[in-house]
Formats: sequence, C-alpha cells, structure tokens
Amino acid sequence: MSTLAADYERTDMGTIQIAPEVIEIIAGLATIEVQGVAGMSGGFAGGIAELLGRKNLSKGVKVEVGQREAAVDVSIIVEYGNRIPEIASDIQRNVKRAIETMTGLHVVEVNVHIHDVHFKLTEKQELEEAQLRVK
Repeated sequence: MSTLAADYERTDMGTIQIAPEVIEIIAGLATIEVQGVAGMSGGFAGGIAELLGRKNLSKGVKVEVGQREAAVDVSIIVEYGNRIPEIASDIQRNVKRAIETMTGLHVVEVNVHIHDVHFKLTEKQELEEAQLRVK
C-alpha cells in the first residue's frame, strides 16, 4: 500500500489523526457516486477489475497524506457511451469536495486513471453468462 501515515494534529484538547484508509474510503465512495463509473479497478498489478460492489470501498484508490494536504489517485472502469473527460472531471470535483469537507485536509491533486470500459449486457446475455459459470 502506498499510503503515508498522517502526522498528529495537536489541538487544545488533544491530538487528531485521520488514517489514510479513511481517506481512501471517502475517495472511493465519492468516485462511485459519479454517473458513468462502472466500477473501481485494482490497477495493472492487481489484475482483476471488480465492478461496483461495496466489499472493498478503497479498491482502486491510493492516497498520500500529510498533516495538512492529501493527494489522491483513483483507478476506474467507465461505462461505454459516456464522455471520459467529463467523468474524470466530475470525479476530481467530487473527490476533492468530499475529502476537504469531511477531513479539513487540502486536496492538492486528484489523478484519475481509466483502466477499462464496461459494456452493458442485456438480461439474456447476463443469464447466459451466469449459466455458463454455474454448471
């Protein structure tokens, strides 16, 4: 995992530390909220792309976190027929807003990596595919 532990922030009442995993989850949720995102991708190293599912909310998200700033990389699968630049821009805005609102950290960059395109299957194709898998 390429996350860095955030430094402790001292307040009058004690310290506050937000785990990098929390920021990954926030970024993952903000990403899958965007229309046109079919799912998150574990990247080339992970090998297998997982379509929308909430098993691992930080799948396809890497963050670097400092005491006051965060940088985010998200790897996604887009639905066929959508404009990729618009989806990427929406993701950048949504992730930045979610992290800054929830954590108070300043997001210096949100990099969006498109790893695949998902083609919607008809119900008949989905049924046939399911039958092939389960014999």
